[in-house]
Amino acid sequence: MDETLLNDVVAAALRAGADAAEAVGAQRRSLSISVRTGELEEVEREESRDLGLRVFVGQRQATVSGSDISAEARAKLVERAVAMARLAPEDPYAGLADPARLASGARPDLDLYDSTEPSPVELEARARAAEAAARAVPGVTNSDGGSGSWSSSEWTMVTSGGFAGVHRASGFSIGASAIAGDADGMETGYDGRTARWQADLPSPESLGTEAGRRAAARLGARKIASTTAPVIFENRLAGSLMSPLIGAISGTSIARGTSFLKDKLGQQIFAKGIVIRDDPHKPRGLGSTPYDDEGVANQARNLIDDGVLTTWLLNSSAARQLGLTTTGHASRGLAGPPGVSTTNLTFHPGDRDQAGLMKDAGTGLLVTSMFGPSLNGNTGDWSVGCSGFWFENGELAYPVNEITVAGNLLDIFARVVPGADLEIRGSSNAPSLLVDGLAIAGR
Repeated sequence: MDETLLNDVVAAALRAGADAAEAVGAQRRSLSISVRTGELEEVEREESRDLGLRVFVGQRQATVSGSDISAEARAKLVERAVAMARLAPEDPYAGLADPARLASGARPDLDLYDSTEPSPVELEARARAAEAAARAVPGVTNSDGGSGSWSSSEWTMVTSGGFAGVHRASGFSIGASAIAGDADGMETGYDGRTARWQADLPSPESLGTEAGRRAAARLGARKIASTTAPVIFENRLAGSLMSPLIGAISGTSIARGTSFLKDKLGQQIFAKGIVIRDDPHKPRGLGSTPYDDEGVANQARNLIDDGVLTTWLLNSSAARQLGLTTTGHASRGLAGPPGVSTTNLTFHPGDRDQAGLMKDAGTGLLVTSMFGPSLNGNTGDWSVGCSGFWFENGELAYPVNEITVAGNLLDIFARVVPGADLEIRGSSNAPSLLVDGLAIAGR
């Protein structure tokens, strides 16, 4: 979206009585095609341009957004935003980012935009190839479909505090979902990948084959008795173990005092040698951004360094509330004030692959699917429904389902052992993670 238009919106907000203002514009184009059982199922195309405005009247703020960017609509947007801010409750921590913290000068080239625009025919061919490969796997009896998609987006921000910036990104995706069946029931398996550049995608056939393999491998799943045993979280889902960590070190949680890590800054919460790093400037990263969503300069940092918790995740508001400085982790959409999020989060690998972790553990559970996590944010007590495979003597024995794994995250973090099988599949990535002696609830 044109920076001039956003500058005009900010200027109009100041003329209408705002003390400060921030305008953001988002443009997006996308095309997605799905097939099922060899037939075209859905074609979805999107083209959108949206405008968001945040204004401050003293210590009061309001945010509005809309998709009509005509001059008349922009004038109404400004009028409504300022009127809402005047009625909002005072927030002593509200305000634009400190000008001294804003990104300035040359911005890093993160290589996020591939100008390739695949045709509907090309996307359909990828979806068909992925699904056909999944259906060809022995044991697969049906399909939940294959998909191929492409998107292009642009995000522009202008503030009355002196910041202006724009960055573009592209996305390309392929996925397939297979259903395997036998006399005892049906199981599903999925594989898919998203990349900034089309050339970085795996082949549709490899993704489809893996989806079919995962479905077929789960046939004959058993229930197991409740027990305590080592648990390995497979690499493709192990990153979700970092989600409660990120929520617990969010500045808003710390300020409210509702985090089980609120007293742990600077302390050892993982074993020595453990590193969890957030890197906003990773080339072609799915979470990469040249600055945060307040225009603040961001940088790579180890959130966990040699097992020690090094920082909170702060935007400007949370930083003011805690008497600290923003860490450049502000994240926002078009509506609402900024929250906090990470960018490209990576749990650094260890030196044992998944097979090595199983050999170390001997007998236990390999989790390959998780659902319905539950967390007490104050205590760190955590549980999750899951399915996967029981292993014995370091070797996979049989698939299992309808089980729950539970523990306290402080205890889990202290005992987690990373594997060597790190794969970069998204914006939050981890190798397989072994935790010795977790409670497993079964039949």
